[in-house]
Amino acid sequence: MQSAFPAVQSASPYFDEARSADVVNARMSDDADPRLKQVMSVLVRHLHAAIKEIEPTHEEWFAAIRFLTETGQMCTDWRQEYILLSDILGVSMLVDAINHRRPSGATPNTILGPFYVADAPEYSNGTNICLDEKGEPMVVEGRVTDIEGNPIPNAKLEVWQTNDDGFYDVQQKGVQPDSNMRGVFTSDADGRYWFRSVKPRHYPIPSDGPVGKLLGAMGRHPNRAAHLHFIVTAPGFDPVITHIFTPDCPYLPEDAVFGVKRELIAEFNKIDDADAAKRVGFSSPFWSVSWDFTLATSGNLHRQNT
Repeated sequence: MQSAFPAVQSASPYFDEARSADVVNARMSDDADPRLKQVMSVLVRHLHAAIKEIEPTHEEWFAAIRFLTETGQMCTDWRQEYILLSDILGVSMLVDAINHRRPSGATPNTILGPFYVADAPEYSNGTNICLDEKGEPMVVEGRVTDIEGNPIPNAKLEVWQTNDDGFYDVQQKGVQPDSNMRGVFTSDADGRYWFRSVKPRHYPIPSDGPVGKLLGAMGRHPNRAAHLHFIVTAPGFDPVITHIFTPDCPYLPEDAVFGVKRELIAEFNKIDDADAAKRVGFSSPFWSVSWDFTLATSGNLHRQNT
């Protein structure tokens, strides 16, 4: 007896395990946005390949859906749990790296992080951004130059960091002074800048939600390596969003969001010299950090490093 259904062809629109991704992708219309079509095709192929490799049970798949649901429920106007998930999987740093390929010698980018605040106070060089008087005093100084080493005057340097307790000011409203540990500086005619602060320390990312539970289940800690954040901008140059890291932090090789790049580990020198301390308005000892920023001209972004 002849079947009422036609013979299955290689381009059949009906689902089967072996061709699952092809069947799903074939449903997309030719009228779909080309970039959306490209992105969704790749995602479907890799997702189906992962499912075939993992072979999850129904219970495991529903557990994954519950995790994603709880992640969305944790999001608020000031907390984005999905960004945190992207961070701890290394995806945020990968996307940033792809979008900020620069010529050799230019300062590398890192992720912005969730605690940047626009319109921080603008200060003259040498100002101390530590308003709560906690921590080990530190001086940071350096130059902003182009790839050829020429100074870039009037470059804007935005800096922010945690206080010595490991919290940003916006995490402790009413506890820390407003704009504690953040400020904006401008390079001089020789491209030089300097400011005073305190030595940064490591701190944990928010770990009280589903992403924190996932970290624990994977046997990972939530700690970020000690660092200072910078955004450096100047007309005609690509902006740099970056960190500099302390060399003695135990979390350098295992930063929770994969933010550490070898080129961004600075040298921190402890200065025990009363005269040197007096010149910068500190008592001895204090930490000294010299760090130069090298900017690429606009249009050089996305070039592969050589």
